[in-house]
Parts: sequence; C-alpha cells; structure tokens
Amino acid sequence: MLGCDKQKAVIDDTKEATKEAIDTRKAEVNADAKYATEQTDVNAKIDKANIQANKESIQAQLDADKKKADAEADAAKAKVDAEQE
Repeated sequence: MLGCDKQKAVIDDTKEATKEAIDTRKAEVNADAKYATEQTDVNAKIDKANIQANKESIQAQLDADKKKADAEADAAKAKVDAEQE
C-alpha cells in the first residue's frame, strides 16, 4: 500500500508539473500575441502616416503643376497680345 501511495504521489507530481508547463506556455503564447498585436498597431500607424505624407506630397506637386500650367497659359496669352500690337 505504501508503494502504491508513492506511485500515486509521483503521478500527481508529474500531472502538476505538466499543468504548470502548459500554463507557462499559455502565458508565453499570450505575451507573444500581445506583442504581435501591439507591433501591428505600430506598423499600421506608420503606414497610415506614410500614406498621408505621400498623399500630401502628391497633392502639393499637383498644385504646383496646376500653377505652372496657369503661368504658361498666361505667358502664351501675353505673347499673343504682344505679337498683335
């Protein structure tokens, strides 16, 4: 009977150690998932800022192109006026 109790105690100890190892692994998985989620959020913010900066840069270039087109048209009109005088 004493040997049986020792075997059962070993089984219980093994079970507890296994459960603790599983709980530790679960905590690691949760920490990894939390970090991955946080990193994804950071990356999304960076991507959004880059998209916004790119949009603003393109819009500024288009505004400059528009002003250039206006200036070229005004110069062409002035040339026509000068040639007709």
